[in-house]
Amino acid sequence: MAKKQSGEAPEKAAGTPEAPAEKKPREGKAKGKDEKSKPEAPAGASAAPATEGAAPAPSGEPAAKKKGRQPGIPPRRGKKLRAQLKNQQSKMAKEGVVPLKRALSLVRGLRRAKFDETIEVHMSLGIDPTQSDQMIRGSVALPHGVGKVVRVLVFCQGDNVGKAQAGGADFAGSDEFIKKIQGEGWLDFDVALATQDMMGQVSRLGKVLGPRGLMPTPKAGTVIPTGQDVAAAVREFKAGKVEYRSDKGGNVHAGVGKVSFDDERLTSNITTFVEQIRSVKPAGVKGHYIRSITVKATMSPGVTVAM
Repeated sequence: MAKKQSGEAPEKAAGTPEAPAEKKPREGKAKGKDEKSKPEAPAGASAAPATEGAAPAPSGEPAAKKKGRQPGIPPRRGKKLRAQLKNQQSKMAKEGVVPLKRALSLVRGLRRAKFDETIEVHMSLGIDPTQSDQMIRGSVALPHGVGKVVRVLVFCQGDNVGKAQAGGADFAGSDEFIKKIQGEGWLDFDVALATQDMMGQVSRLGKVLGPRGLMPTPKAGTVIPTGQDVAAAVREFKAGKVEYRSDKGGNVHAGVGKVSFDDERLTSNITTFVEQIRSVKPAGVKGHYIRSITVKATMSPGVTVAM
């Protein structure tokens, strides 16, 4: 037995000693202790980026943008303006729902802008925007216009070009304007009309004109049927034909004039617009169709109207 022990001893001594299995967890523990023993960063120091590979902010620039400088966040209103808006809101709450003429006088009294503001009508409708048969879209010619110059482009060919120019169109033509819009991104117009025979070519502009609300469509009355007077259609839009379309919240908005208009012209325009919305009530609407009507100027709070 003694010989076997003496023979095994040199073999163990000659071999390389293996690291014990407990060394790895000990190293991990020691490493953890070292990390815990590291001093924490001061409170004012910027934290490390959460994502790997993020580039550090330059030393000359602040870590975060100032308030009011971020996209979508308006600058803070001044103390005087906040107090004025608060007083206007409390005044409107006391007035409640008022007749149209009283609402127009209130809107003029709340005016604080120096330019000629647009009078707007906002209508909340009891429609379901997710149902295609309850979507509301069209156009209405206001008797006294909207108080601004409307630039009209007419996609037409042949004799219709001269008729459109006679009706007051700012631009009238076919291929040259289609190429200009596609190639140069030209959009110096407010309303685009098209004759029925041009819709096959104009449809190529859907990706450009569609998101901007300028694409001619029969529902909005911007497609002139064959045989209809082109000059008369142009004159309606130049005089103040307004397009309307319900949004995702079931609301309809439109500009119906300027603050400089007298009460009679504004009353006539607003009444015409409201009656047009009433006349296109979808058959599937249940309950109250018109929930509320609000009149306001560009920079003033809204006044609820009873009509």
